[in-house]
Amino acid sequence: MRDAVGDDVGAWPVGEPGFWRRVVERLGTAVLVLDTAGSVIVANPAAERLLGRTTGAMRGADAHDLLHRDADGNKVPRDRCPLLHALAEGQGARGEGGTYLRGDGRLLAVSWSASPLTEDGSVQGMALLFTDATGDRRVHRERTARTRALEDLNERLSLVAEITDVLGQTLETDEALARLVRLLVPRLADWAAVDLRTGSGEVHRVAVTGPEGRDAGFQGRSVLGAEGAGEGEDSPLGRALTGGESVLQERVAALTPAAGHPPLAALHHGFLTAVGASSAVTVPLGARDRITGALTVVRTDPAHPFDEDDLAAVGDVGRRVGVLIDNTRRYGRQRAVAEAMQRNLLVPLPRPGHLRLAARYQPAPAGSQVGGDWYDAFILKDGALALVIGDVVGHDLTAAAGMAQLHGILRSLAWDHTGPPGAVVDRLDAAMPVITTVPLATLILARVEGDPDTGPWTLRWTSAGHPPPLLLSPDGTACYLEAGQGLLLGTGPVGGADRPDATHPLEPGSTLLLYTDGLVETPGSDLDTGLDRLLRHALTLVHEPLDRLCGKVLAHLPPGSTDDVALLALRVPPP
Repeated sequence: MRDAVGDDVGAWPVGEPGFWRRVVERLGTAVLVLDTAGSVIVANPAAERLLGRTTGAMRGADAHDLLHRDADGNKVPRDRCPLLHALAEGQGARGEGGTYLRGDGRLLAVSWSASPLTEDGSVQGMALLFTDATGDRRVHRERTARTRALEDLNERLSLVAEITDVLGQTLETDEALARLVRLLVPRLADWAAVDLRTGSGEVHRVAVTGPEGRDAGFQGRSVLGAEGAGEGEDSPLGRALTGGESVLQERVAALTPAAGHPPLAALHHGFLTAVGASSAVTVPLGARDRITGALTVVRTDPAHPFDEDDLAAVGDVGRRVGVLIDNTRRYGRQRAVAEAMQRNLLVPLPRPGHLRLAARYQPAPAGSQVGGDWYDAFILKDGALALVIGDVVGHDLTAAAGMAQLHGILRSLAWDHTGPPGAVVDRLDAAMPVITTVPLATLILARVEGDPDTGPWTLRWTSAGHPPPLLLSPDGTACYLEAGQGLLLGTGPVGGADRPDATHPLEPGSTLLLYTDGLVETPGSDLDTGLDRLLRHALTLVHEPLDRLCGKVLAHLPPGSTDDVALLALRVPPP
Protein backbone atom coordinates (compact mmCIF):
# COMPACT_ATOMS: atom_id res chain seq x y z
CA MET A 1 0.00 0.00 0.00
CA ARG A 2 1.22 3.49 -0.83
CA ASP A 3 0.18 6.75 0.80
CA ALA A 4 -0.61 10.11 -0.78
CA VAL A 5 3.02 11.09 -1.14
CA GLY A 6 4.06 7.80 -2.67
CA ASP A 7 5.79 6.20 0.32
CA ASP A 8 5.43 2.46 0.76
CA VAL A 9 3.58 2.55 4.10
CA GLY A 10 3.78 -1.18 4.65
CA ALA A 11 7.56 -0.97 4.48
CA TRP A 12 7.93 1.63 7.23
CA PRO A 13 10.07 0.16 10.04
CA VAL A 14 8.83 1.43 13.40
CA GLY A 15 12.37 1.82 14.74
CA GLU A 16 13.52 3.94 11.79
CA PRO A 17 14.77 7.38 12.88
CA GLY A 18 12.10 10.00 12.24
CA PHE A 19 9.29 7.44 11.88
CA TRP A 20 7.12 8.78 14.70
CA ARG A 21 7.74 12.37 13.63
CA ARG A 22 6.36 11.52 10.20
CA VAL A 23 3.36 9.84 11.81
CA VAL A 24 2.58 12.99 13.83
CA GLU A 25 3.05 15.21 10.78
CA ARG A 26 0.52 13.16 8.81
CA LEU A 27 -2.08 12.92 11.54
CA GLY A 28 -5.43 14.52 10.77
CA THR A 29 -5.65 15.52 14.44
CA ALA A 30 -3.99 18.79 15.46
CA VAL A 31 -0.97 18.40 17.76
CA LEU A 32 1.00 21.03 19.68
CA VAL A 33 4.07 20.18 21.75
CA LEU A 34 4.69 22.50 24.72
CA ASP A 35 7.69 22.82 27.00
CA THR A 36 7.44 22.83 30.80
CA ALA A 37 6.73 26.58 30.80
CA GLY A 38 3.79 26.15 28.41
CA SER A 39 5.58 27.62 25.38
CA VAL A 40 5.00 26.16 21.91
CA ILE A 41 7.87 24.01 20.65
CA VAL A 42 6.32 22.62 17.48
CA ALA A 43 2.96 22.22 15.72
CA ASN A 44 2.00 19.62 13.15
CA PRO A 45 0.41 20.67 9.81
CA ALA A 46 -3.11 19.84 11.06
CA ALA A 47 -2.63 22.30 13.94
CA GLU A 48 -1.33 24.99 11.58
CA ARG A 49 -4.40 24.62 9.36
CA LEU A 50 -6.88 24.58 12.25
CA LEU A 51 -5.35 27.60 14.00
CA GLY A 52 -4.50 29.57 10.85
CA ARG A 53 -0.97 30.02 12.19
CA THR A 54 2.41 28.68 11.13
CA THR A 55 4.79 26.83 13.41
CA GLY A 56 7.29 29.65 12.97
CA ALA A 57 4.75 32.20 14.16
CA MET A 58 3.83 30.12 17.21
CA ARG A 59 7.23 28.72 18.23
CA GLY A 60 8.36 30.14 21.58
CA ALA A 61 5.04 31.86 22.27
CA ASP A 62 3.11 31.16 25.47
CA ALA A 63 0.31 28.85 24.28
CA HIS A 64 -2.18 30.10 26.87
CA ASP A 65 -1.64 33.79 26.16
CA LEU A 66 -1.58 33.24 22.41
CA LEU A 67 -4.57 30.94 22.02
CA HIS A 68 -6.81 30.52 25.06
CA ARG A 69 -9.94 32.73 25.10
CA ASP A 70 -13.40 32.57 26.61
CA ALA A 71 -16.56 32.38 24.48
CA ASP A 72 -16.56 36.20 24.15
CA GLY A 73 -12.96 36.34 22.97
CA ASN A 74 -11.51 37.62 26.27
CA LYS A 75 -8.30 36.27 27.74
CA VAL A 76 -8.79 33.57 30.37
CA PRO A 77 -7.02 34.07 33.74
CA ARG A 78 -4.08 31.70 34.00
CA ASP A 79 -5.29 30.21 37.29
CA ARG A 80 -8.46 29.06 35.53
CA CYS A 81 -6.67 27.25 32.72
CA PRO A 82 -6.96 23.45 33.15
CA LEU A 83 -4.12 22.86 30.69
CA LEU A 84 -1.69 24.92 32.78
CA HIS A 85 -2.82 23.07 35.91
CA ALA A 86 -2.19 19.74 34.19
CA LEU A 87 1.24 20.91 33.01
CA ALA A 88 2.20 22.10 36.52
CA GLU A 89 1.15 18.76 38.06
CA GLY A 90 2.66 16.63 35.29
CA GLN A 91 -0.67 14.86 34.71
CA GLY A 92 -2.89 14.18 31.73
CA ALA A 93 -6.11 16.13 31.22
CA ARG A 94 -8.91 16.65 28.69
CA GLY A 95 -11.63 19.21 28.11
CA GLU A 96 -14.56 20.16 25.90
CA GLY A 97 -15.94 23.57 24.95
CA GLY A 98 -12.69 25.50 25.16
CA THR A 99 -12.08 28.37 22.76
CA TYR A 100 -8.88 29.19 20.84
CA LEU A 101 -8.05 32.33 18.87
CA ARG A 102 -7.17 31.69 15.24
CA GLY A 103 -4.59 33.72 13.39
CA ASP A 104 -7.34 35.49 11.38
CA GLY A 105 -9.07 36.65 14.58
CA ARG A 106 -11.91 34.12 14.49
CA LEU A 107 -12.73 32.06 17.58
CA LEU A 108 -12.50 28.28 17.37
CA ALA A 109 -14.36 25.95 19.76
CA VAL A 110 -12.16 22.97 20.54
CA SER A 111 -12.10 19.67 22.39
CA TRP A 112 -8.64 18.81 23.69
CA SER A 113 -6.59 16.13 25.39
CA ALA A 114 -3.14 16.66 26.95
CA SER A 115 -0.55 14.05 27.98
CA PRO A 116 2.71 14.74 29.83
CA LEU A 117 5.95 13.87 28.05
CA THR A 118 8.29 12.18 30.54
CA GLU A 119 11.84 10.88 30.46
CA ASP A 120 13.36 8.93 33.37
CA GLY A 121 10.37 9.96 35.51
CA SER A 122 10.82 13.68 34.85
CA VAL A 123 8.19 15.73 32.96
CA GLN A 124 9.78 17.35 29.91
CA GLY A 125 6.68 18.98 28.46
CA MET A 126 3.17 18.28 27.21
CA ALA A 127 1.58 16.93 24.03
CA LEU A 128 -1.71 18.72 23.28
CA LEU A 129 -4.20 17.16 20.84
CA PHE A 130 -7.28 19.19 19.86
CA THR A 131 -10.14 19.05 17.38
CA ASP A 132 -12.64 21.52 15.92
CA ALA A 133 -15.81 21.49 18.04
CA THR A 134 -17.68 24.26 16.22
CA GLY A 135 -19.78 21.87 14.12
CA ASP A 136 -22.65 19.59 15.03
CA ARG A 137 -22.51 18.87 18.78
CA ARG A 138 -23.82 15.38 18.21
CA VAL A 139 -20.96 14.61 15.85
CA HIS A 140 -18.61 16.15 18.35
CA ARG A 141 -19.91 13.96 21.16
CA GLU A 142 -19.57 10.86 19.01
CA ARG A 143 -16.02 11.85 18.09
CA THR A 144 -15.19 12.45 21.74
CA ALA A 145 -16.69 9.10 22.71
CA ARG A 146 -14.59 7.35 20.07
CA THR A 147 -11.48 9.16 21.27
CA ARG A 148 -12.15 8.17 24.85
CA ALA A 149 -12.84 4.60 23.82
CA LEU A 150 -9.52 4.48 21.99
CA GLU A 151 -7.74 6.00 24.97
CA ASP A 152 -9.38 3.48 27.33
CA LEU A 153 -8.47 0.63 25.01
CA ASN A 154 -4.90 1.88 24.78
CA GLU A 155 -4.71 2.09 28.58
CA ARG A 156 -6.04 -1.45 28.97
CA LEU A 157 -3.61 -2.84 26.39
CA SER A 158 -0.70 -0.96 27.98
CA LEU A 159 -1.65 -2.29 31.40
CA VAL A 160 -1.88 -5.89 30.19
CA ALA A 161 1.50 -5.56 28.45
CA GLU A 162 3.10 -4.06 31.54
CA ILE A 163 1.65 -6.76 33.79
CA THR A 164 2.99 -9.46 31.46
CA ASP A 165 6.44 -7.86 31.48
CA VAL A 166 6.62 -7.28 35.24
CA LEU A 167 5.31 -10.70 36.23
CA GLY A 168 7.80 -12.36 33.90
CA GLN A 169 10.64 -10.95 36.01
CA THR A 170 10.06 -13.26 38.98
CA LEU A 171 9.56 -16.97 39.59
CA GLU A 172 8.14 -16.46 43.10
CA THR A 173 4.34 -16.70 43.30
CA ASP A 174 3.86 -14.37 46.29
CA GLU A 175 6.08 -11.68 44.82
CA ALA A 176 4.38 -11.94 41.42
CA LEU A 177 0.91 -11.53 42.92
CA ALA A 178 2.00 -8.62 45.11
CA ARG A 179 3.28 -6.90 41.97
CA LEU A 180 0.03 -7.69 40.16
CA VAL A 181 -2.29 -5.98 42.65
CA ARG A 182 0.04 -2.96 42.88
CA LEU A 183 -0.21 -2.57 39.09
CA LEU A 184 -4.00 -2.89 39.03
CA VAL A 185 -4.57 -0.31 41.80
CA PRO A 186 -5.23 2.52 41.07
CA ARG A 187 -4.77 2.33 37.29
CA LEU A 188 -7.71 -0.01 36.69
CA ALA A 189 -9.42 -0.48 40.04
CA ASP A 190 -9.73 0.93 43.56
CA TRP A 191 -9.24 -2.49 45.17
CA ALA A 192 -7.84 -5.83 44.02
CA ALA A 193 -7.72 -9.26 45.69
CA VAL A 194 -6.21 -12.61 44.69
CA ASP A 195 -7.45 -15.96 46.05
CA LEU A 196 -5.48 -19.17 45.43
CA ARG A 197 -6.45 -22.79 45.77
CA THR A 198 -4.29 -24.83 48.13
CA GLY A 199 -3.47 -28.50 48.05
CA SER A 200 -5.67 -29.06 51.12
CA GLY A 201 -8.84 -27.92 49.34
CA GLU A 202 -8.91 -24.47 50.91
CA VAL A 203 -9.03 -21.09 49.19
CA HIS A 204 -6.44 -18.69 50.58
CA ARG A 205 -6.51 -14.92 50.06
CA VAL A 206 -2.85 -14.22 49.31
CA ALA A 207 -2.87 -10.60 48.13
CA VAL A 208 -5.13 -7.60 48.73
CA THR A 209 -4.46 -3.94 48.06
CA GLY A 210 -6.48 -0.76 47.98
CA PRO A 211 -5.89 2.99 48.30
CA GLU A 212 -2.42 3.66 49.71
CA GLY A 213 -1.69 -0.07 49.90
CA ARG A 214 -4.35 -0.89 52.53
CA ASP A 215 -5.60 -4.50 52.69
CA ALA A 216 -8.84 -3.99 54.71
CA GLY A 217 -7.88 -6.88 56.96
CA PHE A 218 -8.75 -9.51 54.35
CA GLN A 219 -5.26 -10.67 53.31
CA GLY A 220 -4.29 -14.05 54.73
CA ARG A 221 -7.83 -15.36 55.20
CA SER A 222 -8.62 -18.95 54.29
CA VAL A 223 -11.98 -20.63 53.72
CA LEU A 224 -13.10 -24.07 52.63
CA GLY A 225 -12.90 -24.30 48.86
CA ALA A 226 -15.89 -24.79 46.58
CA GLU A 227 -15.12 -28.49 46.15
CA GLY A 228 -15.55 -29.11 49.87
CA ALA A 229 -18.28 -26.58 50.59
CA GLY A 230 -21.08 -28.50 48.90
CA GLU A 231 -23.74 -27.13 46.59
CA GLY A 232 -24.90 -23.53 46.60
CA GLU A 233 -21.57 -21.81 45.86
CA ASP A 234 -23.08 -19.57 43.21
CA SER A 235 -21.11 -16.49 44.24
CA PRO A 236 -18.91 -14.80 41.62
CA LEU A 237 -15.85 -16.16 43.46
CA GLY A 238 -17.26 -19.71 43.48
CA ARG A 239 -18.21 -19.51 39.80
CA ALA A 240 -14.71 -18.34 38.86
CA LEU A 241 -12.96 -21.04 40.91
CA THR A 242 -15.16 -24.01 39.98
CA GLY A 243 -16.47 -23.19 36.53
CA GLY A 244 -13.78 -20.92 35.12
CA GLU A 245 -16.41 -18.21 34.62
CA SER A 246 -15.64 -14.48 34.47
CA VAL A 247 -18.30 -12.45 36.30
CA LEU A 248 -19.16 -8.76 35.90
CA GLN A 249 -21.10 -7.14 38.77
CA GLU A 250 -22.17 -3.75 37.47
CA ARG A 251 -24.15 -2.85 40.61
CA VAL A 252 -22.76 -4.58 43.67
CA ALA A 253 -25.10 -2.83 46.13
CA ALA A 254 -28.12 -4.54 44.56
CA LEU A 255 -26.71 -8.03 45.17
CA THR A 256 -26.76 -10.18 48.31
CA PRO A 257 -24.76 -13.30 49.17
CA ALA A 258 -26.22 -16.68 48.29
CA ALA A 259 -28.71 -18.29 50.67
CA GLY A 260 -27.08 -19.88 53.67
CA HIS A 261 -23.94 -17.81 53.19
CA PRO A 262 -21.62 -20.53 51.80
CA PRO A 263 -17.93 -19.86 52.64
CA LEU A 264 -16.86 -18.39 49.30
CA ALA A 265 -19.99 -16.26 49.02
CA ALA A 266 -19.46 -14.92 52.53
CA LEU A 267 -15.80 -14.13 51.84
CA HIS A 268 -16.58 -12.41 48.54
CA HIS A 269 -19.59 -10.39 49.70
CA GLY A 270 -17.88 -9.46 52.96
CA PHE A 271 -14.91 -8.07 51.07
CA LEU A 272 -17.06 -6.04 48.66
CA THR A 273 -19.12 -4.65 51.53
CA ALA A 274 -16.06 -3.74 53.60
CA VAL A 275 -14.43 -1.75 50.81
CA GLY A 276 -17.63 -0.03 49.67
CA ALA A 277 -17.69 -1.66 46.23
CA SER A 278 -19.94 -0.17 43.55
CA SER A 279 -18.97 -2.58 40.77
CA ALA A 280 -16.66 -5.58 40.57
CA VAL A 281 -15.12 -8.09 38.19
CA THR A 282 -14.07 -11.60 39.24
CA VAL A 283 -12.12 -13.82 36.84
CA PRO A 284 -10.38 -17.20 37.11
CA LEU A 285 -6.61 -17.45 37.11
CA GLY A 286 -5.69 -19.87 34.36
CA ALA A 287 -7.64 -21.82 31.78
CA ARG A 288 -10.79 -23.86 32.39
CA ASP A 289 -8.90 -27.15 32.84
CA ARG A 290 -6.23 -25.68 35.15
CA ILE A 291 -7.67 -22.99 37.43
CA THR A 292 -5.28 -22.03 40.22
CA GLY A 293 -7.27 -19.18 41.78
CA ALA A 294 -9.32 -16.06 41.13
CA LEU A 295 -8.74 -12.32 40.76
CA THR A 296 -11.33 -9.78 41.95
CA VAL A 297 -11.09 -6.07 41.11
CA VAL A 298 -13.38 -3.42 42.60
CA ARG A 299 -14.41 0.14 41.82
CA THR A 300 -16.11 2.30 44.45
CA ASP A 301 -17.36 5.15 42.24
CA PRO A 302 -20.93 4.52 40.97
CA ALA A 303 -20.34 6.96 38.10
CA HIS A 304 -17.50 4.84 36.70
CA PRO A 305 -18.56 1.16 36.80
CA PHE A 306 -16.77 -1.70 35.10
CA ASP A 307 -18.09 -2.68 31.67
CA GLU A 308 -17.75 -5.58 29.24
CA ASP A 309 -14.46 -4.22 27.89
CA ASP A 310 -13.04 -4.18 31.42
CA LEU A 311 -14.27 -7.75 31.89
CA ALA A 312 -12.37 -8.84 28.78
CA ALA A 313 -9.18 -7.05 29.86
CA VAL A 314 -9.23 -8.46 33.40
CA GLY A 315 -10.01 -11.91 32.01
CA ASP A 316 -6.92 -11.68 29.80
CA VAL A 317 -4.85 -10.73 32.84
CA GLY A 318 -6.29 -13.70 34.75
CA ARG A 319 -5.32 -16.16 32.03
CA ARG A 320 -1.76 -14.83 31.93
CA VAL A 321 -1.39 -14.85 35.71
CA GLY A 322 -2.73 -18.40 35.87
CA VAL A 323 -0.03 -19.59 33.48
CA LEU A 324 2.59 -17.78 35.56
CA ILE A 325 1.41 -19.38 38.82
CA ASP A 326 1.40 -22.81 37.21
CA ASN A 327 4.95 -22.24 35.98
CA THR A 328 6.21 -20.96 39.34
CA ARG A 329 4.74 -23.94 41.16
CA ARG A 330 6.38 -26.35 38.72
CA TYR A 331 9.63 -24.44 39.07
CA GLY A 332 9.36 -24.63 42.87
CA ARG A 333 8.94 -28.40 42.75
CA GLN A 334 11.90 -28.78 40.39
CA ARG A 335 14.02 -26.49 42.53
CA ALA A 336 13.23 -28.47 45.67
CA VAL A 337 14.21 -31.74 43.97
CA ALA A 338 17.45 -30.24 42.64
CA GLU A 339 18.42 -28.75 46.01
CA ALA A 340 17.69 -32.02 47.79
CA MET A 341 19.82 -33.88 45.25
CA GLN A 342 22.71 -31.49 45.71
CA ARG A 343 22.61 -31.49 49.49
CA ASN A 344 22.42 -35.29 49.65
CA LEU A 345 25.55 -35.52 47.50
CA LEU A 346 27.51 -33.12 49.72
CA VAL A 347 28.85 -35.85 51.99
CA PRO A 348 30.37 -35.27 55.46
CA LEU A 349 33.96 -34.05 55.31
CA PRO A 350 36.83 -36.28 56.51
CA ARG A 351 39.16 -35.37 59.37
CA PRO A 352 42.66 -36.08 57.96
CA GLY A 353 45.04 -35.82 60.94
CA HIS A 354 45.62 -32.23 62.02
CA LEU A 355 44.34 -30.77 58.76
CA ARG A 356 40.96 -29.10 59.11
CA LEU A 357 38.19 -28.84 56.51
CA ALA A 358 35.01 -26.77 56.31
CA ALA A 359 32.51 -26.28 53.50
CA ARG A 360 29.33 -24.48 52.59
CA TYR A 361 26.70 -24.81 49.90
CA GLN A 362 24.34 -21.87 49.36
CA PRO A 363 21.48 -22.27 46.85
CA ALA A 364 20.75 -19.48 44.41
CA PRO A 365 18.43 -16.78 45.76
CA ALA A 366 14.71 -17.39 45.51
CA GLY A 367 13.62 -16.61 41.97
CA SER A 368 16.85 -17.90 40.39
CA GLN A 369 17.34 -21.38 39.01
CA VAL A 370 19.29 -24.10 40.78
CA GLY A 371 22.76 -24.73 39.43
CA GLY A 372 25.16 -27.66 39.34
CA ASP A 373 27.79 -26.57 41.91
CA TRP A 374 29.37 -29.10 44.27
CA TYR A 375 32.36 -29.79 46.49
CA ASP A 376 33.92 -33.01 47.74
CA ALA A 377 36.81 -34.17 49.92
CA PHE A 378 37.94 -37.75 50.58
CA ILE A 379 41.04 -39.78 51.45
CA LEU A 380 42.69 -41.56 48.53
CA LYS A 381 44.03 -45.09 48.83
CA ASP A 382 47.64 -43.78 48.92
CA GLY A 383 46.76 -41.61 51.94
CA ALA A 384 46.59 -38.26 50.13
CA LEU A 385 43.62 -35.97 50.69
CA ALA A 386 41.56 -35.25 47.54
CA LEU A 387 39.79 -31.89 47.24
CA VAL A 388 37.21 -31.20 44.53
CA ILE A 389 35.23 -28.13 43.57
CA GLY A 390 33.08 -28.20 40.42
CA ASP A 391 30.33 -26.55 38.44
CA VAL A 392 28.23 -28.17 35.71
CA VAL A 393 27.15 -25.71 33.02
CA GLY A 394 23.42 -24.98 33.27
CA HIS A 395 20.88 -23.87 35.84
CA ASP A 396 18.17 -26.49 36.18
CA LEU A 397 17.44 -30.02 37.31
CA THR A 398 19.47 -31.37 34.39
CA ALA A 399 22.56 -29.54 35.68
CA ALA A 400 22.01 -30.93 39.16
CA ALA A 401 21.66 -34.45 37.75
CA GLY A 402 24.83 -33.98 35.70
CA MET A 403 26.67 -32.85 38.81
CA ALA A 404 25.63 -36.10 40.51
CA GLN A 405 27.01 -38.12 37.62
CA LEU A 406 30.37 -36.34 37.58
CA HIS A 407 30.64 -36.53 41.36
CA GLY A 408 30.41 -40.33 41.38
CA ILE A 409 32.61 -40.94 38.36
CA LEU A 410 35.37 -38.61 39.59
CA ARG A 411 35.47 -40.31 42.99
CA SER A 412 35.89 -43.70 41.33
CA LEU A 413 38.59 -42.53 38.93
CA ALA A 414 40.55 -40.67 41.61
CA TRP A 415 40.46 -43.64 43.99
CA ASP A 416 41.53 -46.09 41.29
CA HIS A 417 44.28 -43.90 39.80
CA THR A 418 46.92 -42.49 42.12
CA GLY A 419 48.69 -40.48 39.45
CA PRO A 420 48.71 -36.68 39.18
CA PRO A 421 45.35 -34.85 39.16
CA GLY A 422 45.72 -33.88 35.49
CA ALA A 423 45.78 -37.52 34.40
CA VAL A 424 42.65 -38.28 36.45
CA VAL A 425 40.76 -35.35 34.93
CA ASP A 426 41.89 -36.39 31.43
CA ARG A 427 40.26 -39.78 32.04
CA LEU A 428 37.12 -38.07 33.34
CA ASP A 429 37.02 -35.83 30.25
CA ALA A 430 37.28 -38.87 27.95
CA ALA A 431 34.53 -40.72 29.81
CA MET A 432 32.14 -37.80 30.18
CA PRO A 433 30.49 -37.81 26.72
CA VAL A 434 30.04 -41.59 26.87
CA ILE A 435 28.57 -42.19 30.32
CA THR A 436 27.11 -38.80 31.37
CA THR A 437 24.70 -36.23 29.97
CA VAL A 438 26.96 -33.30 30.92
CA PRO A 439 27.90 -31.05 27.97
CA LEU A 440 30.42 -28.80 29.77
CA ALA A 441 31.75 -28.40 33.28
CA THR A 442 34.55 -26.75 35.23
CA LEU A 443 36.35 -28.20 38.21
CA ILE A 444 39.52 -28.30 40.26
CA LEU A 445 40.92 -31.64 41.45
CA ALA A 446 43.66 -31.27 44.05
CA ARG A 447 45.79 -33.60 46.18
CA VAL A 448 47.12 -32.55 49.57
CA GLU A 449 50.26 -34.62 49.95
CA GLY A 450 52.25 -35.13 53.14
CA ASP A 451 51.89 -36.84 56.49
CA PRO A 452 48.41 -35.83 57.75
CA ASP A 453 49.74 -35.30 61.29
CA THR A 454 53.20 -33.85 60.83
CA GLY A 455 53.48 -32.58 57.26
CA PRO A 456 55.05 -30.85 55.48
CA TRP A 457 52.19 -30.52 53.05
CA THR A 458 52.15 -29.83 49.32
CA LEU A 459 49.17 -28.95 47.16
CA ARG A 460 49.14 -30.61 43.71
CA TRP A 461 46.22 -29.64 41.45
CA THR A 462 44.81 -29.20 37.99
CA SER A 463 42.06 -26.83 36.89
CA ALA A 464 39.56 -27.47 34.11
CA GLY A 465 38.60 -23.86 33.39
CA HIS A 466 37.66 -23.15 37.02
CA PRO A 467 38.33 -19.95 39.05
CA PRO A 468 41.75 -20.21 40.75
CA PRO A 469 42.20 -21.33 44.38
CA LEU A 470 42.88 -18.58 46.91
CA LEU A 471 45.74 -19.19 49.39
CA LEU A 472 45.80 -17.09 52.58
CA SER A 473 49.04 -16.93 54.57
CA PRO A 474 49.05 -16.32 58.32
CA ASP A 475 51.30 -13.28 57.84
CA GLY A 476 48.42 -11.38 56.19
CA THR A 477 49.29 -11.96 52.54
CA ALA A 478 47.29 -13.81 49.91
CA CYS A 479 47.55 -14.98 46.32
CA TYR A 480 45.55 -16.78 43.70
CA LEU A 481 47.08 -20.05 42.46
CA GLU A 482 46.65 -19.47 38.74
CA ALA A 483 48.94 -22.24 37.46
CA GLY A 484 47.66 -25.63 36.32
CA GLN A 485 44.93 -24.14 34.12
CA GLY A 486 43.47 -26.36 31.37
CA LEU A 487 40.39 -26.43 29.17
CA LEU A 488 36.85 -26.99 30.41
CA LEU A 489 35.57 -30.53 30.66
CA GLY A 490 33.67 -31.44 27.52
CA THR A 491 35.98 -29.66 25.07
CA GLY A 492 38.12 -32.76 24.51
CA PRO A 493 41.92 -33.05 24.35
CA VAL A 494 43.85 -30.63 22.15
CA GLY A 495 46.62 -32.16 20.10
CA GLY A 496 46.94 -35.11 22.46
CA ALA A 497 48.53 -32.92 25.18
CA ASP A 498 48.06 -33.96 28.80
CA ARG A 499 46.34 -31.65 31.25
CA PRO A 500 48.75 -29.47 33.20
CA ASP A 501 49.47 -29.98 36.90
CA ALA A 502 50.86 -27.47 39.36
CA THR A 503 52.31 -27.71 42.88
CA HIS A 504 52.62 -25.25 45.75
CA PRO A 505 53.79 -25.73 49.34
CA LEU A 506 51.23 -25.18 52.10
CA GLU A 507 52.98 -23.38 54.94
CA PRO A 508 51.82 -23.94 58.53
CA GLY A 509 48.79 -21.84 59.47
CA SER A 510 47.78 -21.16 55.87
CA THR A 511 44.21 -21.42 54.57
CA LEU A 512 43.13 -22.62 51.12
CA LEU A 513 39.78 -21.63 49.60
CA LEU A 514 38.18 -23.46 46.67
CA TYR A 515 34.93 -21.92 45.41
CA THR A 516 32.54 -21.73 42.46
CA ASP A 517 32.02 -18.69 40.28
CA GLY A 518 28.85 -17.58 42.06
CA LEU A 519 31.11 -16.25 44.83
CA VAL A 520 32.98 -13.84 42.54
CA GLU A 521 30.63 -13.16 39.61
CA THR A 522 27.60 -10.90 39.99
CA PRO A 523 25.53 -9.11 37.33
CA GLY A 524 26.97 -5.72 36.46
CA SER A 525 30.45 -6.53 37.80
CA ASP A 526 33.48 -8.04 36.06
CA LEU A 527 35.40 -11.09 37.28
CA ASP A 528 38.53 -9.18 38.31
CA THR A 529 36.46 -6.98 40.61
CA GLY A 530 34.89 -10.04 42.20
CA LEU A 531 38.23 -11.77 42.71
CA ASP A 532 39.72 -8.66 44.29
CA ARG A 533 36.69 -8.28 46.58
CA LEU A 534 37.01 -11.91 47.75
CA LEU A 535 40.76 -11.61 48.40
CA ARG A 536 40.46 -8.42 50.46
CA HIS A 537 37.56 -9.73 52.53
CA ALA A 538 39.10 -13.17 53.11
CA LEU A 539 42.32 -11.55 54.40
CA THR A 540 40.34 -9.91 57.21
CA LEU A 541 39.15 -13.38 58.27
CA VAL A 542 42.44 -15.26 58.10
CA HIS A 543 42.61 -15.80 61.88
CA GLU A 544 38.93 -16.74 62.27
CA PRO A 545 37.99 -20.38 62.97
CA LEU A 546 37.48 -22.15 59.68
CA ASP A 547 33.69 -22.63 59.99
CA ARG A 548 33.20 -18.98 60.90
CA LEU A 549 35.44 -17.89 58.03
CA CYS A 550 33.27 -19.82 55.54
CA GLY A 551 30.08 -18.35 56.96
CA LYS A 552 31.38 -14.79 56.82
CA VAL A 553 32.69 -15.21 53.27
CA LEU A 554 29.22 -16.21 52.09
CA ALA A 555 27.55 -13.49 54.14
CA HIS A 556 29.66 -10.92 52.27
CA LEU A 557 28.13 -11.80 48.88
CA PRO A 558 27.10 -8.56 47.13
CA PRO A 559 23.40 -7.95 46.41
CA GLY A 560 22.20 -9.09 43.02
CA SER A 561 23.86 -12.50 43.06
CA THR A 562 21.77 -14.99 41.04
CA ASP A 563 23.92 -18.14 41.21
CA ASP A 564 24.40 -20.87 43.75
CA VAL A 565 27.76 -21.10 45.55
CA ALA A 566 29.91 -24.00 46.75
CA LEU A 567 32.86 -23.26 49.05
CA LEU A 568 35.51 -25.67 50.37
CA ALA A 569 38.20 -24.51 52.83
CA LEU A 570 41.35 -26.24 54.12
CA ARG A 571 43.32 -25.04 57.18
CA VAL A 572 46.89 -26.23 57.69
CA PRO A 573 47.81 -26.49 61.40
CA PRO A 574 50.16 -23.83 62.80
CA PRO A 575 53.74 -24.79 63.63
